[in-house]
Amino acid sequence: MDLRENIARVRERIAAAARQAGREPGEIGLVAATKVQTSETIRSAIAAGITICGENRVQEMTAHLADHAYTGAALHFIGHLQTNKVKDVVGRVDLLESVDSEHLLLAVEKQAAKLGVRQDILLEVNIGGEAAKSGVDPAGARALAEQAAALPHIRLRGLMTVPPVASAPGGNRRFFAEMYQLYVDIRTALGDNVPDMDCLSMGMSADFEDAVREGATLVRVGTALFGPRPPMKSRQQG
Repeated sequence: MDLRENIARVRERIAAAARQAGREPGEIGLVAATKVQTSETIRSAIAAGITICGENRVQEMTAHLADHAYTGAALHFIGHLQTNKVKDVVGRVDLLESVDSEHLLLAVEKQAAKLGVRQDILLEVNIGGEAAKSGVDPAGARALAEQAAALPHIRLRGLMTVPPVASAPGGNRRFFAEMYQLYVDIRTALGDNVPDMDCLSMGMSADFEDAVREGATLVRVGTALFGPRPPMKSRQQG
């Protein structure tokens, strides 16, 4: 695996998709999804040009932080977050991408207030309406966004989604298009109350080009950068 080549290839694909949509490639941020990667691999990715790392699991993130693996890059939490783990994440990440309920939102606000910080967040939307997935229902996203915008220790930066697994290439474009429209509608409704709402996080290794074509500002890519994930039991901290 040549990380530098993989990163360059993914960036080229992002740029090509952006140009096809009449967008500037610099508008899209690449989040390296570092789930089950070692600290050594994460450091190598940053040395090769990665500027944002995204972690799915609190335990792994905590270990990597202790190992100073993310030095030189911003850190996003992109996985499902349980309220009992909020204290381990708030104030330690640059962006919490996966706030998926009022209950979690208020827990994040409480912890941020305790620390005296303002936590940047995205609201996770279950755009496909899948029972097995986290996320606020699209119909309830605006109300949750309004609530987030009113909290003093929260800075609402935008929306995030994990759409259904597509059965064919291009199968998720309609979900990405729906997310973009929801993002625009909420941003318009909130207006000057949320001047920092500028992030739409959607698209992963199998579909990030379609996400870019439909308006994503962040794409979360793991396998296309690092190759197939190693089994958890064989993973060791580097």
